Amino acid sequence: MPAGRARVLYLAGSGRSGSTLVTTMLGQLDGFVAAGELRYLWQRGLVENRLCGCGQPVRDCPLWSAVLRDLPGPDETPSDAALSDAGRIDAAGIAGRLRSRLRMRGLPGMLRRHRAGRPAIDRHPDDEVIGAVYRALARHAPTLAAGGPVIVDSSKLPPYGLLLDGLPGLDVRVLHLVRDPRATAYSWRRRRRLDGPADDRLMSRPPVWKAALLWLVWNVTTRRLWSAAGPDRYLRIRYEDLVADPAAVLRRIARFAGSDPVELPITPDGLVRLAPTHSVAGNPSRHRVGAVPISPDAEWIGKLSGRPYAVVTAIAAPLLRRFGYPLRRPPATQTGATAAPTPRPAEPGPVVGAGPVVGAGSGVEAEPVAGVVRGGEG
Repeated sequence: MPAGRARVLYLAGSGRSGSTLVTTMLGQLDGFVAAGELRYLWQRGLVENRLCGCGQPVRDCPLWSAVLRDLPGPDETPSDAALSDAGRIDAAGIAGRLRSRLRMRGLPGMLRRHRAGRPAIDRHPDDEVIGAVYRALARHAPTLAAGGPVIVDSSKLPPYGLLLDGLPGLDVRVLHLVRDPRATAYSWRRRRRLDGPADDRLMSRPPVWKAALLWLVWNVTTRRLWSAAGPDRYLRIRYEDLVADPAAVLRRIARFAGSDPVELPITPDGLVRLAPTHSVAGNPSRHRVGAVPISPDAEWIGKLSGRPYAVVTAIAAPLLRRFGYPLRRPPATQTGATAAPTPRPAEPGPVVGAGPVVGAGSGVEAEPVAGVVRGGEG
């Protein structure tokens, strides 16, 4: 890593692919800080002051309070005296402008500019503050790792990853996380509270055609933007492979990010030990702690009816075989696992996972049920 640059592991892809679990597991390793979906820091963290993964409101969290103290407000340079109040930062304005700058309708122009070697997203004064968040987090996150911590950002949205990739002072590597689109479409249909049992708001429930279209667009975009960047900048994994062999895949991800962990948070009997993180946004399971079984969520195999299955398969077909997913409905075994995936054709960039799938659409991110984390909702 170039000296003085904050290391960022950006999880890209579509929703309901297990990003919250991956982020939380990485956050258990020394040298990693699980920051969650940082593109939502401004609205959910600062405007709404939702709970940090540590259990305190974001503005009261010791780590995020230290980060906020380092952020320059309008026409300011960092000053401890001026930074005692997070309200001086135009969080609502930054959140609104980010939504406008990252809209899907602007994606064709972003891709054209990126292909031409120009900044894909127009520069804005907000970028100084956005980049400062990552640099301040790298300074304040506790770690013994040489070179500072790896900030795990599970924002997923490819345009936001492009924005980060163009900011000075950041060293961004992209982890492309994919999951069977039939599993993600089914997961989107579940009713989930937005941020845990105490939250009366529900997550959005897009129709299956829209869930499939988003899966296709964001995964095609992620692959086009970064798959040719080389094995030190881009890694693609399937969530099913993580569930099948969590220790091997987690270690592979950590090494890709520039770390070689001595100890993993996975027990010999397959439990993952989760301690609180400082995730500012994500699936409600980011608050889960303790020794938790990773359970495959193959409910969609039997319960996603024929017409929705056909719709999702037709829309996602251009990438299904490339990612190693069958067109036909996989058979369920007595244990709930699915049959082995179809072979994947070789392509540039490292791809993790050549073993059998344990539950296509395996999940660990829905609300915990009877102590088991399940349902890739990230």
